[in-house]
Amino acid sequence: MKIGVISDTHGSISAWENAYTRYLSETELIIHCGDILYHGPRNPLPAGYDPGALLAKLNALEKPLLLVRGNCDAEVDQMVLDFPLEAPYAHLFTGAYRILVHHGHLEIPDKAKRGYDLIISGHTHLPGIKEENGVLYLNPGSAALPKDERETPTLAVIDGREIVIWDLKTGEAVQQWR
Repeated sequence: MKIGVISDTHGSISAWENAYTRYLSETELIIHCGDILYHGPRNPLPAGYDPGALLAKLNALEKPLLLVRGNCDAEVDQMVLDFPLEAPYAHLFTGAYRILVHHGHLEIPDKAKRGYDLIISGHTHLPGIKEENGVLYLNPGSAALPKDERETPTLAVIDGREIVIWDLKTGEAVQQWR
């Protein structure tokens, strides 16, 4: 199963459209790690900020979208989204992975991580893949408000047992895991 993983779009329709056109359209499922529609009081307005247009695109998707609630997501967002956004955690079991998804702003106790081999989060706006004690940790970064030195907008694609974080500006692989 090919899964697109995006996070921290913060209401940017241009970031979503770029990510969807280049990568997410080719996936069977999209995971969004939260901070979907609102930019939040600590963030600048991202380029292409139009939460209403992003909402319309998400609601019109013809493929499954798995969302978790981020620290900038509000109750009103759930009222307009056609996908559930109530839970801070989501669980997904594929042929390749047992996945726990969360935004990353809430601490997950070690006990709750048992039984998963891939834990996905956003929140930091910093992309990365690391393995710790037999568990993979994936952060796709942010498609709209990257916070790395080069301000690289990113997302991740999981294709079977391969995970790649892609630079949305250049189309180059930022990090890869097999």
